[in-house]
Amino acid sequence: MFVRKVAARLKPNALPQFTNLMDRDILPWLRKQEGFRDLIILALPDGREIATLSFWDHEQNAEIYNAHGYPEVLKLLEDMLDGKPYVKTFEVVSSTLQRLTVSEAPDALSLQSRAIAIGLRAAPELLPVGVSEVARAHSEPGSRVENHGLR
Repeated sequence: MFVRKVAARLKPNALPQFTNLMDRDILPWLRKQEGFRDLIILALPDGREIATLSFWDHEQNAEIYNAHGYPEVLKLLEDMLDGKPYVKTFEVVSSTLQRLTVSEAPDALSLQSRAIAIGLRAAPELLPVGVSEVARAHSEPGSRVENHGLR
């Protein structure tokens, strides 16, 4: 998974207009883009600086958006921005965020728990109590993990 971080300064009192445009126009459009997974919008308390984190399944899809979609988004935002945004793309190497879908609930595990279970399944005695059961469940392809109360 890849994350595009965009940081920008906003003109005074532009935060409400920015969030409205993001919610009303840009986010619905992003959801139609191949590989788009999620968006987090952050703002300083004074509303003058924002950061957006858009999550993408593969680097290629993030790059396609950067080349073709992002310039269009900038045009929509240009009246609110106070200067040029700063953009970087990152690979997600660890996360404690978890997303539950109806098909996964109630047995979804965080990415971190899955990584621990998969990476240490050969030595379950090194895992925290209860996690060794998850490691065993992950050891067979296609197996489902029962809810063991892990978060």
